[in-house]
Amino acid sequence: MRNSGLMVQGAAILALGLLATGCASIKDHRGYIIDEALVASVQPGVDNKLSVERTLGRPTFISEFGKQSWYYVAMNTEQKPFTRPKTASQSLLVVDFDPRGNVVSLNREGMDKVVRLSPNGDKTPTLGRDRSFFEDLFGNIGQVGAVPGGGQGGATGGSGPNGS
Repeated sequence: MRNSGLMVQGAAILALGLLATGCASIKDHRGYIIDEALVASVQPGVDNKLSVERTLGRPTFISEFGKQSWYYVAMNTEQKPFTRPKTASQSLLVVDFDPRGNVVSLNREGMDKVVRLSPNGDKTPTLGRDRSFFEDLFGNIGQVGAVPGGGQGGATGGSGPNGS
């Protein structure tokens, strides 16, 4: 009898422990894992694109326009149960190159570059006219294969395919 009471108490403690862990936030790391020793070894005026790639690895993304820059992005996120992940911290390493591919500078950015976008509404504005479901469904009936201008026959006025 006494053992069953201890089992009930043990089960209750276990259930409370499971409930408490279910409310914990999920922490995750996304992107580049920054190694400070490797970053410190990249020297402006000494290294080039090949040596940077061999030291730091391939960048997260590369600039397409303007000055040549490589970006290494690392972020830590936290997610509470039943919510979207939120950025807790971010580190952005920017390596700038000159036109010959030599390192000009290394810069670090942080959370000041994080932007939280919230879409407005559930519709995307588009150009053109608004059509109903039935206009979309039946709007092209009679349009396929129609002769532009609505005329019949060719330039000679005949009724055959060659104007005869």
